[in-house]
Amino acid sequence: MTTWKKWVAGARPRTLPAAIAPVLVGTALIRRDHHSINYLNAILALLVSLLLQIAVNYSNDYSDGVRGTDANRVGPIRLVASGLASARAVKIAAILCFAAASLFGVILAARISWWLTLVGALCIIAAWTYTGGKKPYGYLGFGEISVFLFFGLVATVGSYVVQSHRVTWASVLVSLPVGALSCAILAVNNLRDLPKDSLVGKRTLAVRLGDLRARQMFIGLLVLAHLAALLAAFISPWTLITLAFIPVTLKIVKGINAGAKGAELIPMLGQVGKLQLLLSTSLAIALLV
Repeated sequence: MTTWKKWVAGARPRTLPAAIAPVLVGTALIRRDHHSINYLNAILALLVSLLLQIAVNYSNDYSDGVRGTDANRVGPIRLVASGLASARAVKIAAILCFAAASLFGVILAARISWWLTLVGALCIIAAWTYTGGKKPYGYLGFGEISVFLFFGLVATVGSYVVQSHRVTWASVLVSLPVGALSCAILAVNNLRDLPKDSLVGKRTLAVRLGDLRARQMFIGLLVLAHLAALLAAFISPWTLITLAFIPVTLKIVKGINAGAKGAELIPMLGQVGKLQLLLSTSLAIALLV
């Protein structure tokens, strides 16, 4: 594997819709509120979101790799555990992505409000301590809560705030389907890794719930995403177009109910990411209309 390909694989591209979706939806809501979109602010918000997602993936690769919890694990490539890159190199890659996200975040804060730097700092702390530090909260079952807050509520509402300078009930509502599907991406990832995680003492929410309840929670997140998207009809009736993607959801649910495990769940990670991008794009279009 060439150098650039391994780093692209280590960035876990299938998780990137979780970074794109909140900015897309939050920015689109501006047009619904009859305001002009500030495209520079939107681009800066997107860069911050994408860089933070990649930084999280690299930092998780590093932290899990040095702890040995990624050994003999199925799923996306792990740079440290597979020996494709040294722990030091992956750590530097994570730090560089965090630094780049911080730079764009500071530029955005200078254009909007300096309190955004505090939000950014909290995002970076949450990203690093997910699997890093002495007591990573991802090992205690709080990963889904963090993802919902930061890649759902904070990212979506934040993308709206950098355009409007205010928080509204509508911006909170449209953050719910985004957050639910971001959680679903993590949930299917943890469901896939459940047997290995339980052996190495990584007490993810999937491990705490057990296989059956972890599957039920995953399906519940998909249902929540659709219900929240439908509630957005109070903002614009065009959000009903998200119903078109229920067949995609049913296909995923069918695979989960059929008892897919281990490597069989790898394609579902991409399918959930695709569903998030499709639903978020359609929701954004509906808000723009």
